[in-house]
Amino acid sequence: MSEPHYLKELNPEQKAAVIQTDGPIMIVAGAGSGKTRVLTYRIAHLIASGVDPFNILSLTFTNKAAREMRNRIEKVVGLEARNIWMGTFHSVFAKILRIEADKIGYPQNFTIYDSDDSKSLIKSIVKEMNLDDKIYKPNAVLSRISNAKNNLIQAHVYQNQPDLIAYDETTGKGKIHAIYTEYAKRCFRSGAMDFDDLLLNTFKLLNNFPDVLHKYQHKFKYVMVDEYQDTNHCQYMIIKKLASVFENICVVGDDAQSIYSFRGATIKNILNFEKDYPDLSIFKLEQNYRSTETIVNAANSVIAKNQDQIKKKVWTENTTGNKIKIIRAVTDNEEGKMIAQNIFETKMSEQKMNSDFAILYRTNSQSRSLEEALRKLNIPYRIYGGMSFYQRKEIKDILAYLRLIINQADSEALKRIINYPARGIGKTSLDRIGVIASNEDKTLWEVILNAENYPQIKGASKKIKNFVEMIQSFIKHTSQQNAYEIAMHVARTTNLLKMLNEDKTIEGINKYENMVELLNGLKEFVEDDTNESEKDLGSYMQDIALLTDSDKEDDDNDRVSLMTIHQSKGLEFSKVYVSGLEENLFPSQMALANRSELEEERRLFYVAITRAKQNLALSFATSRFRFGNLLPCEPSRFIDEIDNEFLEFTKSTVVKSKESRNSNSSFFGKRDEPSSLKRTIARQNKPKMLRPPATENFVAEDLSNISIEMKIEHQRFGFGTIKKIEPIKNPEKVTIIFDDFGEKTLVLKFAKLRRA
Repeated sequence: MSEPHYLKELNPEQKAAVIQTDGPIMIVAGAGSGKTRVLTYRIAHLIASGVDPFNILSLTFTNKAAREMRNRIEKVVGLEARNIWMGTFHSVFAKILRIEADKIGYPQNFTIYDSDDSKSLIKSIVKEMNLDDKIYKPNAVLSRISNAKNNLIQAHVYQNQPDLIAYDETTGKGKIHAIYTEYAKRCFRSGAMDFDDLLLNTFKLLNNFPDVLHKYQHKFKYVMVDEYQDTNHCQYMIIKKLASVFENICVVGDDAQSIYSFRGATIKNILNFEKDYPDLSIFKLEQNYRSTETIVNAANSVIAKNQDQIKKKVWTENTTGNKIKIIRAVTDNEEGKMIAQNIFETKMSEQKMNSDFAILYRTNSQSRSLEEALRKLNIPYRIYGGMSFYQRKEIKDILAYLRLIINQADSEALKRIINYPARGIGKTSLDRIGVIASNEDKTLWEVILNAENYPQIKGASKKIKNFVEMIQSFIKHTSQQNAYEIAMHVARTTNLLKMLNEDKTIEGINKYENMVELLNGLKEFVEDDTNESEKDLGSYMQDIALLTDSDKEDDDNDRVSLMTIHQSKGLEFSKVYVSGLEENLFPSQMALANRSELEEERRLFYVAITRAKQNLALSFATSRFRFGNLLPCEPSRFIDEIDNEFLEFTKSTVVKSKESRNSNSSFFGKRDEPSSLKRTIARQNKPKMLRPPATENFVAEDLSNISIEMKIEHQRFGFGTIKKIEPIKNPEKVTIIFDDFGEKTLVLKFAKLRRA
C-alpha cells in the first residue's frame, strides 16, 4: 500500500508526529515550523486510519484557526471533516453546556454576556451597595472576578479565602467578594453566563456529575489542543479530565511564544506536561520554513537567555539573508519618520507592495508618531486589533474639548463632552437643549449660554452654567498659552488624566498611555523649530484634522500593517520593523519586578522578531517626551542580547566616541562586557545629546545678528556651527551642522539658540 500523499509533504519529524496516533503526545513547534500543517494532517491521518470524526475533539484559540484547519482537512478526507468537534474552547464548551445546562440549573437557551453586559451589571451592583464607583470600577472588578474564575475559584469559595480578602483590602477594594457573590447570583437568576463562566461551568459539570464526565470521556477518544502554552488553569483541568480515560491527548505549542499571562495563561501547563504523562512522546519541530538564517539564529541567541524553557535549536535551510538593521533616532517622532522613509525607499528600490511591511510595537500608544509619518509620505496603512490613534475614545474626548475651545459652534464636540466626565447633565437635559436649539435655529452653545432662561432645562441650569464657565476659562487661556499648555490644563482641570490614571487594568493603562502620548505629540509640535506653522491650538487642530480626514476604508488590502506584538502572533510578513526598543518600554517597566515577568517580555521579543521572513529592523529613540519633558532613554537590553554578527547599524545609529574612532571597535564594544550597548549609547550621548526642556540654566538669546560659521548651542541638539542663512537680510531659516546630530534646518523664529 502506497503512502498517503499528504505524508510526502512532511519532513521526518513532522511525519513522526502525524503517524503516531495513540498515547500522550507533545509537539513543540518552533516559530515558522509548519505547526498548522502538522495538526491538520494529524487529524486527517486519524480519520484515514479509521477513527470516527465524531470521536475527535480539536481545540483552538481563534475561530479563524478552526475554520482554516477544517477546510484543509476537508480537502484531504472530504465532508467527514465536518463531523469533528472543532472550535475555540468557548465555542465547544458552550455547545456542551447547551446540551447539559439543566444539570447545573441553567436553561438550554442561556444568554452569553459580553464584557459590556458584565460591566453594566457590576456598575448596577456597585451603585446598589452604595460603594464608591471611583474605587470599584467595572473594568477592575471584572478583571478580578475573571482571574478568580480562571483559577476555579467560585464566588462562595472566594468569600471564604482570607488571603484573597486580605489582598483586596490592601488595594482598597475589600468588598470585591460581596460584588462577586451578587454578580454570580444575578447571572444565574437571569439565565446568563459570561465568557469565563463557559469554562468554569464546564469544569463544574465534569467535576460534579460523573455520568456527564463519563459520557464525554468516551465520546472524545482523541483530544488535540493548539497553542497549549496559552491555556489557563481552568482549561488545563478540563482537558486533563476529558483525556484521562484513553490518554490519547496531543498538545501543540511553543513555550518560547507564551505571552499571555495577563489573560491568565500559565507557561507551567506546557513546561510540566511531562509530569502528568510520564510515558509522553515529545516531537520537536525545529526546522523553520519562514525566516532567513540570520533571523532564525538571532532569535535563538535571544531566547537562549531564558531559564524556564524546553530546550530546542531552531534551524533553517533558507538563505542567510540580510543582517538585522538597528535604527537609532533622536526622538520617537524621528523614529516614526525614519521607519516611514525606510519603507518608502525600500518600496521604490525593490518594487515591494505596502502589504509586505509590518510595524510592531509594545503598546498601542506608540502608533501615533508612526501613523503621522506614514500619512505624510502617503503610505496607506491599517491598524490591526484596534483603531487609529486619533479615533480612540479617550483621544476623541480630549480633542472634543480642544475643538469646542476653538469653535463654540461645534455642536458635535459639545454633545460629546458636556457630561463627560459625568457632571449631572443627563441625556434628558441634552435632548431638551437640542430641541430648543432646533426650534430657535441656534447652536447648542448659544442655548446653554442662557440656560437659566429656559424652563425646560432649569433643573440642570446650575450644572450647565458651571460647564459653560469652565469652557470660557479655557478659551481665555488660548491667548496666554501654547497648544501643549492648554491641552495639559484641560486634561488636568477636567480630571480626564486623573480618571484614566486610576484605572489600573490593562485597558485602563493603555488609555492613560494614549492620553499621555497625545500630550507628548502636542509638546513635540510646539517645540519643533523645523515646523514653520504657528504654535497655537488652532494650527495644531488643523494639522490633526488634515491628518485624520482620510478616505473611507475600501477593499484595498495593499497597506502597511501596524499592530502590537501580541496582535502579531501567528502572522508573518516579508519586512518587519520592531519599534520602541528602549528600557522601561520594551521590556516594560512593569515587567522588571521579577525573573518570570522579564522572561515573558523576552518571549514577546522572540515573537516579534520571528514574524519576519526576509528583513528585520529594530529601532529605538534616545529620548521621548513624557509630560512635556524630553527624557533620555536607554536602548533595550534585548538588542544587546542578539549576537553582534547578526546586526548592522545604520549611519544614524553609529555615533562613534573618540575611543571607538581610534580603536575601530564595534558600536557595541566588546561582546563579553555586559550591557555594552546601553553603556556605549549613554557614553556617546550624555554630555551633549539631551538638553531637555526642563534644563533650568538654558536661556535662548536673540540672535538677530547671526553670521555664517558662528558657534551656537541648541536646547535639544547641543553644539553646532551655522553654515547657511536664508535670506541674508531678515533671516528666517538657518542651516546648522551639529556636532552630534548632523545638519538641521531650523526656523529661526522658533529655534531655541544661544551663542556657544
